Amino acid sequence: MNICPLCHGVELLTYHQDRKRSYQQCQTCQLVSVPSEFYLSAEAEKAEYDKHENHADDLGYQTFLNRTLEPLLSRVSTSAQGLDFGCGEGKALSLMAKARGYQIDNYDLYYANNPETLARQYDFITLTEVIEHVSGAAGLLTQLDRLLKPNGILAVMTKRVQDKIAFAHWHYKNDPTHINFYAEATFEWIAHHYGWRLEIIDKDVVFLHKGRHKEMHKGIHQSS
Repeated sequence: MNICPLCHGVELLTYHQDRKRSYQQCQTCQLVSVPSEFYLSAEAEKAEYDKHENHADDLGYQTFLNRTLEPLLSRVSTSAQGLDFGCGEGKALSLMAKARGYQIDNYDLYYANNPETLARQYDFITLTEVIEHVSGAAGLLTQLDRLLKPNGILAVMTKRVQDKIAFAHWHYKNDPTHINFYAEATFEWIAHHYGWRLEIIDKDVVFLHKGRHKEMHKGIHQSS
């Protein structure tokens, strides 16, 4: 029996099928996931990541990351300590933040596997195009909750599931390293489950504020 990698629910219904993989949606948290038999090996996964050319001096890539970084830095002080979880080979986001007077540590399973960074706590953590790659969604979020200080911010960038029709034509699902796909309802479930507050920043950016609030703030903020 398949189990949802986020909420461990067992009611998973077929969401989509293409020539390479099948996709299932949890009826509890609305996560769309790929069954484990379609996961790549660690070697094949890293080979895919090695193809990426996300250089810190690429202005287009900087513009992309700024959709997360700029609204985040506007919410924290320069004395705040951050972690870029899944920083990639170029470590671009931390370099961009450093140029603005902020300090961000780096962690990446393949490119910056520094266990000492996971023994500290942080005022904010960024996951830019990372969460969709991680199979153990529940374990990841529990780990991030431990790494975040009270009132800390978890900044997540990932394209969100809309509906079955859009999903069928969605290029995002075609990346073989993308195995978990989050809807807005999924982030609402996460916020409720972990006692966080959800803030929708952009079409592919959400902030999760550690600490329960009575109502979620879901205003859309477009960063420049």
